[in-house]
Amino acid sequence: MSDGEPVDLPPTAAVKIFSAGTAGCVAELLTFPLDTAKVRLQIQGEVRPVLKDQRVKYRGVFGTIFTMVTTEGPRSLYSGLVAGLQRQMSFASVRIGLYDTMKQVYTRGSENAGIGIRLLAGSTTGAMAVAFAQPTDVVKVRFQAQVRLQESSSLKRYNGTIDAYKSIARDEGIKGLWKGCLPNITRNAIVNCSELVTYDIIKELILKCNLMTDNMPCHFTAAFAAGFCTTIVASPVDVVKTRFMNSTPGQYRGAINCALTMLIKEGPTAFYKGFMPSFLRLGSWNIVMFVSYEQIKRAVLCWEVMQQWK
Repeated sequence: MSDGEPVDLPPTAAVKIFSAGTAGCVAELLTFPLDTAKVRLQIQGEVRPVLKDQRVKYRGVFGTIFTMVTTEGPRSLYSGLVAGLQRQMSFASVRIGLYDTMKQVYTRGSENAGIGIRLLAGSTTGAMAVAFAQPTDVVKVRFQAQVRLQESSSLKRYNGTIDAYKSIARDEGIKGLWKGCLPNITRNAIVNCSELVTYDIIKELILKCNLMTDNMPCHFTAAFAAGFCTTIVASPVDVVKTRFMNSTPGQYRGAINCALTMLIKEGPTAFYKGFMPSFLRLGSWNIVMFVSYEQIKRAVLCWEVMQQWK
């Protein structure tokens, strides 16, 4: 079966959930260094450093990656990867895998979904995913930002992924694992709508206008557009989420206080710190994830068809 010949058998919700979780992990593995660079740039300037030369330690995406490799070693680019993969297995599988199912729920089984229904479905699955993945997101951000504490105290914040979960629950209570849940729900509702609805609509237009067939170039084009739109819309909420998740107890009274503190002390441009790595990361992540998702979904369907013929 060629790449341009889709399987006629419609994928089940289970197939979509499995395919989305697996594709999310593939995308995470390939783009994690960009995500780490984004986090470092977002928290830079959060606390006034003691040494002047630390104030602008990271400059740009590739400058940040180069600095991290030379000062901390290549492994630092993948700090928090385990939690990141755990996050994708529980997060991407829900927000992406259940998107089509949620559309059908809101349209009561109809295949005709307007922009409002698509936005509602994207917001719903994005919020649902946070309930499953929030602790993994908190741990991932803490690991990616860990070097800031090492510079000030020469001690690692956590010794491992399991230790991080235990330490947060012990020192901050169970609610510490859901720290930043509100900004994360807001962010992921926005991200999910931007990613899925943009991808959904652009892919549909490409196929309807016969510009491409339902194959890899079509998926690549739609995914790139989805990543660009998502970065523009979601960056401010993403920065607040990162700052708040990485904060020590009592540093901010809440997500809104964190946003106001950023606005007052650093100005409006603080909300777009790390924009370029965010775009590089979201753009590349969307391309890898959606292309992988479509191919994995098709491979699973082919396997199911072969099983039926046996």
